[in-house]
Amino acid sequence: MSTVTSTRSSARISSGNLTGRIASHAVMAFMAFYFLLPFWWLIVAATKDNDGLFGSAPLWFASSNELFDNLSLLFHQQDGVFLKWLRNTAIYSVVSGLGATAIAALAGYAFAKLRFPGRNALFAALLGLIMVPATALVLPTYLLMSNLGLTDSMWAVILPSLLNPFGVYLLRVYAHDSVPEEMLEAARIDGAGELRVFRSIALPAMRPALVTVLLFTMVGTWNNFFLPLVMLSDNELFPLTVGLRTWYMSATIGNGGPALFNVIVVGALVAILPLIVAFLLLQRHWRSGLTIGSLK
Repeated sequence: MSTVTSTRSSARISSGNLTGRIASHAVMAFMAFYFLLPFWWLIVAATKDNDGLFGSAPLWFASSNELFDNLSLLFHQQDGVFLKWLRNTAIYSVVSGLGATAIAALAGYAFAKLRFPGRNALFAALLGLIMVPATALVLPTYLLMSNLGLTDSMWAVILPSLLNPFGVYLLRVYAHDSVPEEMLEAARIDGAGELRVFRSIALPAMRPALVTVLLFTMVGTWNNFFLPLVMLSDNELFPLTVGLRTWYMSATIGNGGPALFNVIVVGALVAILPLIVAFLLLQRHWRSGLTIGSLK
């Protein structure tokens, strides 16, 4: 009798596990569809001319493929200004990403492993900064940059992007858990200075978190719109977000009418491709970091 009861219980548990797996897979499939649908529309729309964009079947390709014609229009529009915007965006993102990651690594390691007066108060202030929306700081930042004479320059976009409170918090937590105190003490006993200890021991252990902060900062700067919109007025210094917005405004209220919509769509597609490439190139560092953590 107990054997039959045990068998029935096991069958119910297996059935419940199967139902749970089916439900979780269904939810994941729906979420994947939800997030990939706009990207699919962008790919399809980039192959259409203006008439096709406003025609039927918005989620499927037209009879003729206009992708290469749209790309040609994109790179020749206004004497190739899109390439300047792409270069500017790359400069903003790479410099801001590297600088913010370096600052966050130093600050996160200091909060996690060093003892200094006011550490807890500074960390509490850092947690408070995480809660402040970035857009709320744009106007005060503009006034500060204006007083320094840095508005309408690349530094007006790069310098505010170097401060990443969430990156400092993330690296502080990661350094606290992944960098053994014993290794740090052994290196100090051997005569290594704090900078040598940080460079030789802490940085390799923090690599997955460093890559995370680097990618998040680069993506945030690449997609940043409000800060460069406020700081910049020179068309030659615009990033892609502000530049495509100027084309959109000219297409909707300017003399060009809807003639630029196909150019804007293919420009948006080209603008996200570097982010996809960066993610594919950097994700192996996350996998290696997770593997190292599982072997400890």
